[in-house]
Amino acid sequence: MTSKTAPPPSARERILQTAHDLFYLEGVRATGVDRVIAESGVTKVTLYRHYPSKNDLILAFLDYRHERWMAWFDAALRRHGDDAAALAPALHEWFAHPQFRGCAFINTVAELGPALPAAGERARAHKRAMQARIAALLPAGAAREASARALAVAVDGAIVRAACDGAADDALDALRATVAALTAKKSR
Repeated sequence: MTSKTAPPPSARERILQTAHDLFYLEGVRATGVDRVIAESGVTKVTLYRHYPSKNDLILAFLDYRHERWMAWFDAALRRHGDDAAALAPALHEWFAHPQFRGCAFINTVAELGPALPAAGERARAHKRAMQARIAALLPAGAAREASARALAVAVDGAIVRAACDGAADDALDALRATVAALTAKKSR
């Protein structure tokens, strides 16, 4: 009997996965290209053939992170009821992960500032997508977009607080309170 296994990842995929893990866990500035090369098992020529500069690799990391995180976020929200109350338990899953290190987009923008404007653009696009997904949790109505914006800010605050505190309880309690306050307004 032959076993069907996935083909090994391409050099491009290995580079991107390695950069993703290192950039997220250790930061984009702290992670040099030589480290990505060594840990992905490629040559410098191969890395630069796929990603002509570290900035290109950073942007690819952000695109990759966006796709992975949004897919996870959507699935987690669905697992927990797919309404606004699902935000806290969904985030609790992420915060409990041993490699949780906050939001890759907030971290990257904080690290790079205006040095890589395209990273800021990617972060804003990610936050718009996250806010749109949160809006889908809320009932239609005049206050939907304002409530989604407030909840998106509360989610970001909870992420930052959980990363800074090293514990999620206070952050999640505050998020639950925000969800309750915003959803109670809608039902009146």
